[in-house]
Amino acid sequence: MFESAATTAVSLSILGLAGYGYHKYYKHLVLNKIDNAFNEGDPALNLASASRDDPKEPWIQLEQQDKIDRIIKGEEQGHYYLLIGEKGTGKTSMLLTAMHRTGGERCSMMEAHADPEIFRLRLGKALDFEFHEDYIGSLFSIRGPRETTALLDIERAFNKLEKVAMARRRKSGKPLVMILNGMHMVHDDDVGRDLLELLQQRAEGWAAAGLVTMVFNSDDYWVYERMKQYSSRMELISVRDLTKPKAIDALRAIRSRSFPKNLKDEEDFHTVYDKVGGRLAFLTKVAKEKNMIEKCDEICEAEKTWLLFASSAMLLVKALVDLDNAEDYDPKIGHRLPELPLHEARQIMTRADFIQQYDHDNIFTIDSKARVRADSVPMMNAFREICKQEGFSGYLEETMQRIGDIESLGRTREVTLKDLWNGGKYSFQVKDGKGRPDKTIVFDVLRGHKGIHGDDGDAEDDGDDK
Repeated sequence: MFESAATTAVSLSILGLAGYGYHKYYKHLVLNKIDNAFNEGDPALNLASASRDDPKEPWIQLEQQDKIDRIIKGEEQGHYYLLIGEKGTGKTSMLLTAMHRTGGERCSMMEAHADPEIFRLRLGKALDFEFHEDYIGSLFSIRGPRETTALLDIERAFNKLEKVAMARRRKSGKPLVMILNGMHMVHDDDVGRDLLELLQQRAEGWAAAGLVTMVFNSDDYWVYERMKQYSSRMELISVRDLTKPKAIDALRAIRSRSFPKNLKDEEDFHTVYDKVGGRLAFLTKVAKEKNMIEKCDEICEAEKTWLLFASSAMLLVKALVDLDNAEDYDPKIGHRLPELPLHEARQIMTRADFIQQYDHDNIFTIDSKARVRADSVPMMNAFREICKQEGFSGYLEETMQRIGDIESLGRTREVTLKDLWNGGKYSFQVKDGKGRPDKTIVFDVLRGHKGIHGDDGDAEDDGDDK
């Protein structure tokens, strides 16, 4: 009896010690894996390296590149950063270039997503954190901590990252850098705002302690509008289109690699800029095509087609075209697109949420100074072309009337008294205090624009009207 009890006690003790030892080992392993994620090399760098010969040297040096390099190297501390600008201006390229120059040391990058579960998985990939999904403590009857929501998982991942950042800070004296790319993919709803609030709280605390420098990258204005309400250590980096001299330099550099023997292309560079402006994404597409002018026309036509799907945007389109002035074009600097303050643009659109959606759809853009303009030069050219079409004013008036009618239907509730159809009446009898009939009230319908029979009110009456 005693031997059986002793054997059972020893077996349970060994099982408990093994479970406790595995639990401690697993926690240590998690921290080591996260620490290793901030060593040289990053999945984002591997993808970018596959498409470029020399990722350390960009085709054109943007003016914000030096500051981005200092941030990625850990030389800029005490702040977190928001990169904002139109799609295709080179924001992500600058971040990848800076990461390539450091080899990805002390830096990790992830792509944001609207679904918190997908966001959680991408964060786990960037940090090499499995969220305890590989935990086998249940074999020792120890319940794992995975049973939770996506936001709590993200919070736990940041708790682990904080421990790693503190250890790194003691060794090197520099903060880690965490890049969240594509923040405009997060939806402006309750779930998206909760996620953004969680990220900003961490960014504020880590910036104050000098542990982690977070860099947010967004195409949409709403992210900045939301974050600036609670920011005290956020710095804004605004990225816009290239000026004309830099755009032509970029065309020349990209063109020389794709078609090194074409020396007559210099004559077309100015025409290309007039058509597509200084948007780096457009310049890259055009420079790699044999016929650059034809490619410019394709881009402008695509932007025009995209615009025609947004009929409710035409009021603001017309307002921007009315502000357009040919004298705003500076031969040395290039295009200066007409713009409006955000509050005036919202008044013109009549609905504040419309302009935010069109900013997301890359029809308009809202910059860091709350100024609204066309998203790009090809889009502005589409504005001008559409407004010059014959009958545009009448079309615009009819479209706004239809939109108003549709919105009115959504706000209106109709009450129908079927007894009054076809000349029906209601008769109410009023009695005095002693219950004797005092008077009679008759309730019927007078013909309006449409008769009670559904006609236009011109037919003869079938009964007496009152």
